Amino acid sequence: MSTDRQRREPAPDGLLILDKPAGWTSHDVVAKVRYLAATRKVGHAGTLDPMATGVLVFGIGRATKLLTFLVGCDKDYDATIRLGASTVTDDAEGEVTERTPARPTQAALDNAVATLTGRIEQVPSAVSAIKIDGVRSYARVRGGEAVALAARPVTVARFDLGERREVVVDGIPMLDLDASVQVSSGTYVRALARDLGATLGVGGHLTALRRTRVGAFGLDQAHTLAELEGTDPTALPVIALDATAAAFAIRELTAEEARAISFGQRITSAQPGRAEPVAATSPDGRFVAMLDESGPRARAYVVFAPAAT
Repeated sequence: MSTDRQRREPAPDGLLILDKPAGWTSHDVVAKVRYLAATRKVGHAGTLDPMATGVLVFGIGRATKLLTFLVGCDKDYDATIRLGASTVTDDAEGEVTERTPARPTQAALDNAVATLTGRIEQVPSAVSAIKIDGVRSYARVRGGEAVALAARPVTVARFDLGERREVVVDGIPMLDLDASVQVSSGTYVRALARDLGATLGVGGHLTALRRTRVGAFGLDQAHTLAELEGTDPTALPVIALDATAAAFAIRELTAEEARAISFGQRITSAQPGRAEPVAATSPDGRFVAMLDESGPRARAYVVFAPAAT
């Protein structure tokens, strides 16, 4: 494979939006994209569990520097929640720990969803990738340890329930709910499924998950691995680095400001106190840098374009 890479021109710098298939880990897809793009300089913004499908944003070349800013974007998911059973992993891949007949009324469902909408404190799933003393939580759980993670603030901007289906599992009536959610970075949808069941007193877990949006990037821009198989690296549908600035708030710089930023100098903030990072572009449309405008003088988090000559 390495010899093959040496013979091929690598993909251009930019973002590649994929529709991750079920059964693949995010690490598996990274390895595949490295091969497709003929470069090892590949990273992704936000993992997806093997059972999950949907939008996975990849940075190639210099665009890997953008990923830390994309990880913090809000996300949309379509999910299926099963009420009536709890699992070790809060999803269908884990061992069932408890079963309880689930026949909640619509009013009870609506009230439970309301408690899980807005700014909430969420305890991450025990099998998350959060590190405890340097060891991933999921590794501790799989090693037989009992893990208790601290709650953290997250925002569930939207939690809509769709179709409901009554199912019987091992003789116990359960309820499958389709749901659509919009959540902040760091929110675990399977923890929402777990907590919805806990609020109703019947247990719950996730049986399906599909990410439909990461920040400005949705399924309409995503490509499957099957579609890309055999594509020359230079012909991959990469969103060019300069075009990716549109995914963020944009500040158009003067030529003098662009030159100063590209040399590592600070410039006057356009909106002092702004919390979110800003994409700075030059008069000729180049993506110059990601800016921190939290203070009176803006500084570059990372610089992409050299000064114009």
